[in-house]
Amino acid sequence: MSSNNNLTKNKDKPVNGNSHVYFEQNTSANSDSNYVSQPYTNGTHLPQATDSNGTQQQQSQQTQEKQIQPPSQHQQPSQPSQRTTHEHTSYISKPTFGLPDFVLLETLGTGTFGRVFLTKYKHTENYYAMKVLKKVEVVRLKQVEHINSEKQILSQVHHPFIVNLFCTFQDDRNLYMLLEYVIGGELFSHLRKAGRFHNDITRFYAAEIVLAIEYMHSKDIIYRDLKPENLLLDSRGHVKITDFGFAKKVEDRTWTLCGTPEYLAPEIIQSKGHGKAVDWWALGILIFEMLAGYPPFFDDNPFGIYEKILAGKLQFPHHFDGAARDLIKRLLTADRTKRLGNLRGGSDDVKRHKWFREVDWQGLYDRRVPAPIVPPYQHPGDTSNFEKYAEPTEEETGFDGGGENTRFQMG
Repeated sequence: MSSNNNLTKNKDKPVNGNSHVYFEQNTSANSDSNYVSQPYTNGTHLPQATDSNGTQQQQSQQTQEKQIQPPSQHQQPSQPSQRTTHEHTSYISKPTFGLPDFVLLETLGTGTFGRVFLTKYKHTENYYAMKVLKKVEVVRLKQVEHINSEKQILSQVHHPFIVNLFCTFQDDRNLYMLLEYVIGGELFSHLRKAGRFHNDITRFYAAEIVLAIEYMHSKDIIYRDLKPENLLLDSRGHVKITDFGFAKKVEDRTWTLCGTPEYLAPEIIQSKGHGKAVDWWALGILIFEMLAGYPPFFDDNPFGIYEKILAGKLQFPHHFDGAARDLIKRLLTADRTKRLGNLRGGSDDVKRHKWFREVDWQGLYDRRVPAPIVPPYQHPGDTSNFEKYAEPTEEETGFDGGGENTRFQMG
């Protein structure tokens, strides 16, 4: 690696509770972020709770899905048709409500400069996830650009396998992102509980992720942080990709050094400039980790991981399916010009691979294909699928407004 990369390790857990080590290249950032300029006033103009938050919308969606005829056996659209309402956005650019309209209940994840809380909207009793970021820490760690990019991208993407952002607002101390509450927790937790996933289970999640990557790339968005910790399961067990802090709109290449060591493509490590191909590399790492229970390149030291990635020596466990091995090899091709997903056929090359031969891509997009794992939960505000964290004091959070919203209640 070049000595002028100036990589700095972040030893704290990221805001969504991930366990992998992050690193970030220092970039300039202004203290005056244009994250959200519109002040809020109290109001009740919040969208209907999503599928994970109750049964009314879920029943409506199921009724709608029953009316959709399954595609023929030979139908494999390169991009599923938008026959459901997934393209409809619920994002509110100028919210008429703010922090005093919510009750913060419990911490879902912690990070270097913020937390994610389960929160309940007082006027409807619907549950949401609220990402709270301390402005002073965002500026100190030079993350203004990434936070603004996350907000901008999430406000523009609408896909069944990507978490919904409803709105953002701020006060003097914090930035707030109101997201749908995805009740099933991280795929990482389910993977660790199982040890490793069966071939069919892995293929299901990989296929949903392929559709999400295909959609993002069609909008020139590279995600750059694919891993089990950033994949949530909704109430029916379908994937929701979250944490878009490293996502970026790039038409060709970018040179920002960011990601999770075990999932970095060689071109990122070598500072050659990178583009959409890095997400296909990460997919190969993810498929391997789901099937094996561990990533293909790991070491106690991040630089040891980088050396193994650049060496490119894959050792497959004996139980790996032959087609899965072939797909992983094609995705983990160091030469990005020969990497599956980055060839002339694009994402169709991945979808047509023999490992995905039996996948009904349209049925998957419409969420008519039953998920292999349906997370257990007792009520819409159940947090049993998430880790437990010590709750912060009012002084630690720095919330303005006082009152009920600053008193943490264990749900």
